[in-house]
Amino acid sequence: MTVLQSLPVALGQLPEVTRKLAEGADALDRSGEFPHANLALLQQHGLLGLALPPALGGPGASLGELRQAVGAVARGEPSTALVLCMQYLHLRRLADNPAWPEALKQRVAHEALEQGALINSLRVEPELGSPARGGLPQTVARRVGDGWRLSGHKLYTTGIPGLTWLAVWARSDEPTPRVGSWLVRRDSPGIRIVESWDHLGMRATGSHEVIFEDVPVPLQHAVGLYPHDQPPAPDEAVARDFAQASAALLGALYDGVAHAARDWLVQWLRERVPASLGSPLASLPRVQEAVGGIDQLLLQNRLLLDAACRDWLSASESGLIKVSVTDNAIAVVEKALELTGNHGLSRHNPLQRHYRDVLCGRVHTPQKDSVWIAAGRAALSA
Repeated sequence: MTVLQSLPVALGQLPEVTRKLAEGADALDRSGEFPHANLALLQQHGLLGLALPPALGGPGASLGELRQAVGAVARGEPSTALVLCMQYLHLRRLADNPAWPEALKQRVAHEALEQGALINSLRVEPELGSPARGGLPQTVARRVGDGWRLSGHKLYTTGIPGLTWLAVWARSDEPTPRVGSWLVRRDSPGIRIVESWDHLGMRATGSHEVIFEDVPVPLQHAVGLYPHDQPPAPDEAVARDFAQASAALLGALYDGVAHAARDWLVQWLRERVPASLGSPLASLPRVQEAVGGIDQLLLQNRLLLDAACRDWLSASESGLIKVSVTDNAIAVVEKALELTGNHGLSRHNPLQRHYRDVLCGRVHTPQKDSVWIAAGRAALSA
């Protein structure tokens, strides 16, 4: 079903979306089930195709508007927000990507708008780890007749229970292997999911293992291929834009978790009246000071994310923003736990869930060591 709404209408529904998602967040955390119903809700409100540009029939939301949507979804249920974040990062680049055949772009865009079809990259492998740190993929595509046959093993495939399109990072079996992405439909024969995702946080992302066993892929679905020993000169504008969008959207996700923790904390402090005190904890100056420190961190995040959505930033600067926002978000939830003690760690309250979720921000590329090395190298070579 087509869900086309104006941007003001779609964004105006975000508070209600946050509320509905929050109602089921604890159950998803306990079960680890994939949030199919949440994603259907986002499609109902016209949010899954928000990043598609007008050239592909979409509303063409700005990075700031996409950040607003991801942050609101994360306040309600962050695993859903991570799937949405990956969707936006792929769709906003689609129209301007010269590596994709036009018919393929149109098909992916049409299915995203009409059906809420989801897309994500599959890159991490057991032997290689994250490709962001270099190396040749072990997933191999063989030329067979007028197409390809893909075989390999991928880890941490966020959203796989709900994805329609898989952008699989692989290499060809040619004498000089070419590296790139093979765009595979999830319903292709030969795809097997190993349900191994059982993490402490972001439990409902469905980031399971995927095994490809001689999966057929159309010839034109191999995009952006290049000889592994002759990589193309990096497109600095594209790299900078992707880094900035990643910082803004991933930052918005974990900032959203921190805001949810802060909001719960404030309400709890207003309601908690120890017998020895005879008044709410919120009346204590030391508690007020601590909450003020939390709001300072959240203000810093807002200003950093504003800059990520507005200013021209280098890839290195975007990485620094991602790390700073993530660190601040973690610090917010840690401060909330210090104030609440056993109450915050109880499974009956959401604060412990927010803490487990927000810690996952450290895992996403770019990670802190890589960001600091890149920034230091840029400074020292200037």
